[in-house]
This record gives sequence, structure tokens and C-alpha cells, in this order.
Amino acid sequence: MSISFESCSFGYGRAGTPILSDLTYTVPMGFTVLLGPNGAGKSTLLKLAGGLHQPRSGTVRMGDLTSRESAYLKQVAWMPQTIIPMTGLSAREQVAYTGWLKGMKRPQAWDAALSALDRVNMADRADVAAKKLSGGQLRRVGVASALVHGARVLLLDEPTAGMDPTQRRVFRDLITGLATDEVRVLMSTHDVSDLAEEADQVTVLQQGRITFTGATQAFLARAPEDTPAARRAEAAYTSVSALATAQESW
Repeated sequence: MSISFESCSFGYGRAGTPILSDLTYTVPMGFTVLLGPNGAGKSTLLKLAGGLHQPRSGTVRMGDLTSRESAYLKQVAWMPQTIIPMTGLSAREQVAYTGWLKGMKRPQAWDAALSALDRVNMADRADVAAKKLSGGQLRRVGVASALVHGARVLLLDEPTAGMDPTQRRVFRDLITGLATDEVRVLMSTHDVSDLAEEADQVTVLQQGRITFTGATQAFLARAPEDTPAARRAEAAYTSVSALATAQESW
């Protein structure tokens, strides 16, 4: 079961310029990279999917549940770009607190917190004060917090911003391991270097509309045939963007 957008539009304020207009989209299976320039509407799309915003028109749903229902919210998890360590709490306590906020009973949240930290290879740091964790470790705590209540869809908003290439590689490997038939992952980024071939799907969002969605190999095939392997993602993105621009001018 996945999140679907049905003819959704959204803008800030009643008279604000729409950021998304008549958007119809279903989050694919597995690990999907959501590409697009700054200001394309990626964060807005994720916040609508996470129930943080409600569409001006249209519906966001998961099966029979809409994003206005508490049962829907228990099935999704949104992780912002910046994870703030909670003063005085250990990594496990911070994750457990998030579970409690999601409606879990305290003993259940406490046990689930350790399991979630184990999934992101942080069980050995469970009792370390959150404020003493490195930036990369804190991002893992953020992922654990998103997973603690058994979410079916994990929404990541620019999670690799500020990471060096090695940290990006490790983080992507972690996310790839989490994306299964049980958990779908949608990760937004404006950096094409975040696209790794192990991502199952690619969706490109430009000026509030989707200009490409499909398998990663289909996306990379948009690059010219003579493109070096290291530049394929960048060339494919340029090709998709150029085609979208040309279609707008017709």
C-alpha cells in the first residue's frame, strides 16, 4: 500500500501562488529518489505526503485512509533535513519519545526504540547523549525515529545536505537496506550526485509538476549514448529538464 496524490494543488495562504497544481502521483515501490531544483516543490510534496500540510484541492490517501486521518499519519514518517538533539536525552530516549508522540505506549516505545536503532546500526550508541553524537550519527537517529512506530512510507527531505561523499555513500547504503516490500522510501534532493544506481525509481519534479517518473535505468537511458558512466545521472537530468522546458514553450 502506498501514498497517492489525486489531483492535488497547494499554495501558502488562500491567495498564494500554487506551488503544486493538479498533481497526480503514487509513491513507487522500494527506494525512490525525488529530484528537482530548489523551489521545485519537493519539500511541499513531502509535507503533503506526511500530513503536515493539507492540499488546497484534491486528496492525499493511502488505500481508504486520507492524510487528514490519524490512522494515515501512523503509517507515514517524515524526516526533516535538520535533526535536533534533545537536551538531556540519550539516543534511545529521543527515539522512544518520538514513538510516544506517535501514540505508542511508553514501554512499547522504549523497546521499539532499541530495535529501530539496531536497524540503522546505532544500537551500540543507544545510551550516548544525543548531543554528543556526530552529524552522521544524528541523521541515523532521525531515521530510527521515523521507523520506530512501524511506518509503511519513509519521507526524507534533503537528508544528505552537508554530508561529504563518503557520508553520502554510507547513508544511501543504509536507506537502500531499509527499502523493502514493507517500507517505501521517498528521498528528495536537488543534487544529482545523490542518485545511485541502486535506487529503484526516480521522480523528477520541476516547477510544481512531475516531468519524469520511472525506473532508474529508464531515467539514466535519457542520457546521450556517449555519456561517461560517471556523468550519466547529470546528463539524464539535463535531458529531462530540457524536454520539459521545450514542452512548456509549445
